[in-house]
Amino acid sequence: MKATEAIGRVPVRDVQPAVDNGGRPAKAVPGETFQVTATVFREGHDAVGANVVLCDPEGRAGAWAPMRELVPGTDRWGADVTADTTGRWTYHVEAWSAPLTTWRRHARVKIPAGIDTGLVLEEGAELYARAAAGVPQGPERERVLAAARALGDDSLPLHTRLASALAPEVDEILTRHPLRELVTASEPLPLLVERERALFGSWYEFFP
Repeated sequence: MKATEAIGRVPVRDVQPAVDNGGRPAKAVPGETFQVTATVFREGHDAVGANVVLCDPEGRAGAWAPMRELVPGTDRWGADVTADTTGRWTYHVEAWSAPLTTWRRHARVKIPAGIDTGLVLEEGAELYARAAAGVPQGPERERVLAAARALGDDSLPLHTRLASALAPEVDEILTRHPLRELVTASEPLPLLVERERALFGSWYEFFP
């Protein structure tokens, strides 16, 4: 198996940039933004998500960058990352099952059609409560918890309960703090961040 691949419930393949399959580092200069891409997929119809983790020369992981599918239907995902100091960095991709995205897809169809509404809303309330636990304490967590409570409130109209969960502000919070299951991590790849003069003439090593 290639060093850039990870086979789990949500496989990660062909992480790029990778020079000599990770045998040599990709290169960048401090403050330079570059794109990390990978093929991420899962058997079946459940939604997936992915992110990039950039680790500094001390081995400390920074805030991870959420990836997006670059062209719908291709399973090719990407995110832009930036290393801000010189040294030997690493980066890897994490792929995961995205149960909230799957639930939203089903809910948008089933609730308006009146199909299994009680079960769908109950499942949504449980998922949003779980997701709230991963949001830092404060107004954003309370906003997600409010959506969970609305989904479970039988006294509210169905459209009101669904709208609370699908509100753009809730979606934005959960994009930054997603509920992740079955996380699969690729092997780390090396990144050498040098002064710009040292990089000059070696650009081919970044995009082999």
